[in-house]
Amino acid sequence: MRAWLLPEHVEDILPPEAARIELLRANLLATFRSFGYELVIPPMLEFIDSLLTGTGQDLDLRTFKLVDQLSGRTMGVRADMTPQVARIDAHRLNRRGVTRLCYCGSVLNTRPRGLTATREPLQIGAEIYGHAGIESDLEIQRLLRAALAAARVSGVRLDVGHVGVFRALVRTARLDAELEAELLAVLQRKDRPGLSALAARLDPATVGALSALTELYGGPEVIDEAERVLPAVPEIRAALAVLRSLAADNGIAIGIDLADLRGYRYHSGVVFAAYTKGAANALALGGRYDEVGVAFGRARPATGFSIDLRELVRVSGLRADRSAILAPFGSDPALAAKVSALRSAGEVVIHDLPGHEDATGELGCDRVLVRRGAEWVVEPAGGPDGAARADTPRGG
Repeated sequence: MRAWLLPEHVEDILPPEAARIELLRANLLATFRSFGYELVIPPMLEFIDSLLTGTGQDLDLRTFKLVDQLSGRTMGVRADMTPQVARIDAHRLNRRGVTRLCYCGSVLNTRPRGLTATREPLQIGAEIYGHAGIESDLEIQRLLRAALAAARVSGVRLDVGHVGVFRALVRTARLDAELEAELLAVLQRKDRPGLSALAARLDPATVGALSALTELYGGPEVIDEAERVLPAVPEIRAALAVLRSLAADNGIAIGIDLADLRGYRYHSGVVFAAYTKGAANALALGGRYDEVGVAFGRARPATGFSIDLRELVRVSGLRADRSAILAPFGSDPALAAKVSALRSAGEVVIHDLPGHEDATGELGCDRVLVRRGAEWVVEPAGGPDGAARADTPRGG
């Protein structure tokens, strides 16, 4: 086996793409900061009982596990930073009011989420803790729109659902956990024949409502249809009212899908995903997860979203500036002063080390620093005298 081969769905990020990802990271964190979100940096490893607290089976299956050589306890490599940030809010900050946090770092998955997805996403996201009302859902949605605008992504569509609708139907029908799990799997696939197979174990009203969920997807008009065909249960009416407010506030195309039960064991209310043409996977995933804090011993309502920068960079209109100046290598104090001044002004200055005259094109410099009389000046590469390299005697 060749020593330089990487595992499947694990890739290097080479300079051009790395530069674009870093630009995206900086722009998005600046956007989060402008909304008042504070940056936290959780550890890559945690004890497994803390890392997976309140997250359900899905995250457990995606988490790499190992034994801590110091304590003998099982640890996990984070597959999602959101539970870690919830722990920080609950136990490290311990604030009483609203807390806004953001984060960015690598996560590791045992399996990719899709055929083209990486197992090592670069996750960036934002969360609000301590507020249970529609206002925080609206703020998170607006922040996501601002973040995608900062990334120069066009043609974004936001698909929104609400797990509270299905939960209300389950509670009203008093279904047991086993049947609930079977129905959940059927609805996620929009599998009407599968639903029919379970109908004998359900009352007709519940069958009708669940069957309707498989067809309640489309534009905001779906909310009106849902109010007409679903039971007039207070929890369902409240969930539909939240969706109506989110749809009315949206500055981008929005779709409603009441059978979207992604993260059902984790989320407690609104769920959403952002898509755009040309992206094989969702650009952002998010929603409300009020119940996770309970597992940390401090119930805190929460809502937020996360983005994989490696997915986002593929559709982002941002382009990193590769402009650079090639400068000769020498001991001239005036040269050193000029290089220092250029770097202080934000320029990239690369010294032309001796012995590599045939490879300077690899450095990507579009300008050169040359001596004109007593002055060091910046000129376009291949400037007035046709020089393609920095011009100075080697000792100079």
